[in-house]
Amino acid sequence: MTSITREPSIGRTRVGRVAEGAGLIDRSGAPAKIHNVDDMTNAQLTALQYGFIAFLALWAVVLVPQLITQLARHGGLRWRGIATTAAVLLYGCMTLAVVFLPLPGPGTRRLAQTVQLHPFQWIADIHTELLKHGGQWFMTQTFQQACLNVLLFVPLGVFARILWRRGLTGTALIGFTASLFIEVTQLTANFGTAPYVYRIFDVDDLMNNTAGAMVGWVFGALLLTLRRSTVDVQPARSERVDFAETR
Repeated sequence: MTSITREPSIGRTRVGRVAEGAGLIDRSGAPAKIHNVDDMTNAQLTALQYGFIAFLALWAVVLVPQLITQLARHGGLRWRGIATTAAVLLYGCMTLAVVFLPLPGPGTRRLAQTVQLHPFQWIADIHTELLKHGGQWFMTQTFQQACLNVLLFVPLGVFARILWRRGLTGTALIGFTASLFIEVTQLTANFGTAPYVYRIFDVDDLMNNTAGAMVGWVFGALLLTLRRSTVDVQPARSERVDFAETR
């Protein structure tokens, strides 16, 4: 996910997630520029590839015990459970890969700012980006990042509603807690395992991620409603009446 660095004179440097890791944003103090959008896309694709590889490795470890457990308990395989486990693992691996990769390389510049605590700062960043580059507000990279931050947690909300049977409030808490864990991990440089902080702690990410989980909950609730409607509505069966039969 990407965002635009603001002018130093405006007061606060906005840090991109993938863009900063790929070295796309100039932090030398000059006006911010995206040097190469193709590099940003390649960084995202690389992160997704690593995430998929991690999913395959993790699923291979989980699948065999799951199959053995199903055969022992039910005497056969339950493909719905297998597919559900795969979906949750795939989502988790892809999300973590997009959030934390790429890791900072030897030539990566350190962040000028590591914490952003102003709610809805992304709206001001859109305005700043429009002043610099023009165009439509919905085409700005800042707006696209905000949308991606919402979409990133939509599957989590769906899982919370359909799989874990959580209410809207519980789902919001799950989304907020998961997002907070990610942000704290980034703020602490992956709990000290990274050489330095290479992602910004952004309160807007907390808000957008939580909103995404709530949107996913609503979507999951709609899916359950449609499913119940399909099950409840059954075609009327014709009954043969034998008039010779004594009633």
